[in-house]
Amino acid sequence: MLATLALAFGWYGDATQMGWFFTQAALVTFGGAYAVLPFVIETAVETYGWATAPQMIDGLALGETTPGPLIMFVAFVGFVGGWTRPVFADAFASAAFCASVATFFTFLPSFLFILAGGPLVERTRDDLKLMAPLTAITAAVVGVIANLMVFFALHVFWPHAAEGQRFAGGFDAASFAIAVACAAALVSKKLDVIPVIAASGAAGLALWAMGLQPAL
Repeated sequence: MLATLALAFGWYGDATQMGWFFTQAALVTFGGAYAVLPFVIETAVETYGWATAPQMIDGLALGETTPGPLIMFVAFVGFVGGWTRPVFADAFASAAFCASVATFFTFLPSFLFILAGGPLVERTRDDLKLMAPLTAITAAVVGVIANLMVFFALHVFWPHAAEGQRFAGGFDAASFAIAVACAAALVSKKLDVIPVIAASGAAGLALWAMGLQPAL
């Protein structure tokens, strides 16, 4: 499949690079969706320019409001990349094609791992020698997720800051206040996540409707 894309679009074509990149993302990342997202965001935004940081925030919101956050997110990245840098004359056809490429190549390594490595994983389930490496991976994943949180916080609280001037461009006090209120509700009040997300979304929508919260 990757060879077919290379023949059709060239190795450095966006569709081919999406296939190659999302294969790597699925192969070399551990810890679930939130461990993969920083790698996807950094490469898609800074290396290839398929999307912008505000669009990545939109993609994460889309993923969190639908089942399967990772696959929704990579499909969103593929769609936006195909739309902004079309590989066909029609932008929508290009976006849909690139979203399909991103989805297919994200799933492909998983199926290979399941078919080839499933029996091995079952045999090593109770192997104590693997506990130390898995513990180290868990710690690394926590750090990666914290990095993702910082990335999004910076782009939400300073939405108009230029690269290299992260704390410039105006501080969004309304977004910060909503974030603090949500953190307090989740940590101190032990409220369920879904009502907190719904309430924060409603607050942001209300501020936007009143002209107090500009769109990103």
